[in-house]
Amino acid sequence: MVSALIGFAVVLLLALIRVPIAFSMGLVGIVGYALHTNMSAALSMSARLITDAARDYGLSVIPLFVLMGLFVNQSGMSREIYRAAYAFLGHLRGGLAMATVAACGLFAAISGSSLATAATMSRVAMPEMRRFGYDDALSTATIAAGGSLGILIPPSVILILYGLLTQSSIAALFLAGLVPGLLGILLYLGAVAFVVARRPQAGPAGERSDWRERLAALKGVFAVLGLFVFVIGGLYGLFDFAPLNLTFSPTEAAGMGAMGTFAIALWRRKLTWRITMTALTETAMTSAALFAILIGAWIFSNFINIAGLPEALVGWITANDLPPMAVMAMILLIYLLLGCVFESLSMIVLTVPVFFPVITALGFDPVWFGIVVVVVTEISLITPPVGLNVFILKSVVPDVATATIFRGITPFWVADILRLALIVLLPPLVLFLPQTLN
Repeated sequence: MVSALIGFAVVLLLALIRVPIAFSMGLVGIVGYALHTNMSAALSMSARLITDAARDYGLSVIPLFVLMGLFVNQSGMSREIYRAAYAFLGHLRGGLAMATVAACGLFAAISGSSLATAATMSRVAMPEMRRFGYDDALSTATIAAGGSLGILIPPSVILILYGLLTQSSIAALFLAGLVPGLLGILLYLGAVAFVVARRPQAGPAGERSDWRERLAALKGVFAVLGLFVFVIGGLYGLFDFAPLNLTFSPTEAAGMGAMGTFAIALWRRKLTWRITMTALTETAMTSAALFAILIGAWIFSNFINIAGLPEALVGWITANDLPPMAVMAMILLIYLLLGCVFESLSMIVLTVPVFFPVITALGFDPVWFGIVVVVVTEISLITPPVGLNVFILKSVVPDVATATIFRGITPFWVADILRLALIVLLPPLVLFLPQTLN
């Protein structure tokens, strides 16, 4: 156990000095495993994991969903999603900010990436909110918080990685993320309403759209909604009836989604040879980075397992007769503290191998825990001093001070804490949809 704690501390130290998390975990995992066995066994274990990952058909779900998100960015869907949300909400006080939250939720449902959602919506929504005189703190905080929805609303790359790390059902995780994702949107809308109720000048009302304009705006998002229903519906067997008889595995759903977004972008004449090659190159680079992180996490997990850390933690909890919810509260506190200095992906791959055996031993549902982890990770995306979404936004609007963005984040951060409390205290909010798969 002592060697595992030392190894964990070394990984944290290496990550803090900017060593890539994949190499930090892989290096510490190999050395630690070698200390408990020998170097030949450690290298053999690492080689086997790399080979297994390269041959695993199920892992192709990662590059396919990444490619799907990149084609979404190139097809111009983001502007149409925002236009539709604005048509229904823009006339309200704070309506542009509310439209931004709604658009982030819809865009997240296709892109599966928080960083892509924040970066894309900042370019679409920020100019409009400035045109109507919105306060910079509210505008930027809305985009940063709304962007965090990308890692929860399916399809989510983070949920895929959690499923691969824990051997949990990706289909169940996707379904479990729907209600918390919708709850997040509603609470963010409430946060906007709270801000403009206290400071009406922060979010002036925009122009009212008539029903003809609203219906015209909806036409632009039919392709997005249709693709989402087709991919997610096929994954859960909604089309498993004659004459369609369509049911997708997660990998097949990702493939259909990537092909669908490619077809939409091609139909809209948004693709050139150069754009297509750029999307494919970025997919390869992103997927390679994710595979490296996943393999590093598996190596590190083997080390902490052979060192006995999970069993020691379970033994310590049992010996001290700690209630399961008290243990969960401590785990959540650790995540909130780590979120102040680590970005989301690093937090998950570093901590899940340690905590997952503990929570399963305590009788918690693995799918429920996965959603809890992702919600806590969402909070880290807008938590100072790291707040990765905040810095993505800062790169797009460099004239807004980082302190201004973080000041506006506070109501959204409180909304996230409230959502976290609800799904921790009321697990059926997460589990009642996945249970329909059984």
